[in-house]
Amino acid sequence: MQDRVGVREAADHMDRAVGQGIRPVAAAFLERQPMLVLGAADPVSGAVWASLLTGEPGFVRATGPGQISVAGGVRTGDPLATALHARDTPVGTIALDPRTRRRMRLNGRARPTSRGFAVEADQIFSNCPKYLQRRESYETVDREPTTARRNIELTPEQREFIGSSDTFFLATVHDDGADASHRGGNPGFVRATSPRELSWLDYPGNSMFLTLGNLAVDPRAGLLFLDWVSGAVLQLTGTARTEFDRDGERTVRFLVDEVVETPAASPLIWSAPEYSAANPDLAG
Repeated sequence: MQDRVGVREAADHMDRAVGQGIRPVAAAFLERQPMLVLGAADPVSGAVWASLLTGEPGFVRATGPGQISVAGGVRTGDPLATALHARDTPVGTIALDPRTRRRMRLNGRARPTSRGFAVEADQIFSNCPKYLQRRESYETVDREPTTARRNIELTPEQREFIGSSDTFFLATVHDDGADASHRGGNPGFVRATSPRELSWLDYPGNSMFLTLGNLAVDPRAGLLFLDWVSGAVLQLTGTARTEFDRDGERTVRFLVDEVVETPAASPLIWSAPEYSAANPDLAG
């Protein structure tokens, strides 16, 4: 994918930034986070999902130079609950802190533990704060997730919610592992063009092209949308492809196979967003 876009040489420095060790500053960052996003494929159906995990800061921590432990795991009924019961499950994780506009990705193999699960790292790297909206603070409230609603297509309300979103998370897979990444922009940057299809422009990033590279060899993907106030999460699984326009823009089109909406899935209430200055002007 780097060769096709013509950024192979420019991306070399980013490739060298990918490591397997967790530095002290990264370990400290992880322990401050109240949420973690996990991406993986269900071992039975093969469907790829992205899931939200939350907990008191410290529920994610580095337990070795190349390993993290997560206390608790995903909530009951989450599409990835089965995946975390097996050993050596390929997973991608992303810890994103809206307060500091920092993010860290760790991809590897998960195994169950007595307290949750652990991930042995294959890749560890940080990304720039581009397209990441700042949210200054959060509070934790006591609320229980209600029964998840499942469907094979989006409702009008869900399509409207997607169109108003400034952030979503994207899980992809390949032969040797999985990855979870972030996508952000001003509201309207991602659209549900029909009950079964979404689309968004692929904004210029760090030139690693992990997500688009994965989709080029395996179109399975999972999307996660979060309501930063109500705590509702919207999870989609399906397939995605990248279209290259003559003017150089790239559009990703996602076809929905299944939708899972869980009200009050997160106990976190985040403050209003301050949109990234890097977000393209949709009216332009």
